[in-house]
Amino acid sequence: MIFEKLQGMVAEQLGMKPSEITENSRLKEDLNADSASIMMLVMDIESEFNIEIEDDAIERVKTVGDMVRYIEEKQA
Repeated sequence: MIFEKLQGMVAEQLGMKPSEITENSRLKEDLNADSASIMMLVMDIESEFNIEIEDDAIERVKTVGDMVRYIEEKQA
């Protein structure tokens, strides 16, 4: 559930098809996300999932799957 929602959000933010995004997709290397698009995505995620993402967590999250697991931990 979280992955599908996040997949759609990433696709919209980066102008891609959701089918192009997997849990193993690396935000910067595979999806070509730059700092600005990552920050916009973080703000969207915080709003959508009602969580706060710490700055150091942004640096640790490398893949879409990492972000899914982070959201799950914050919601637990």
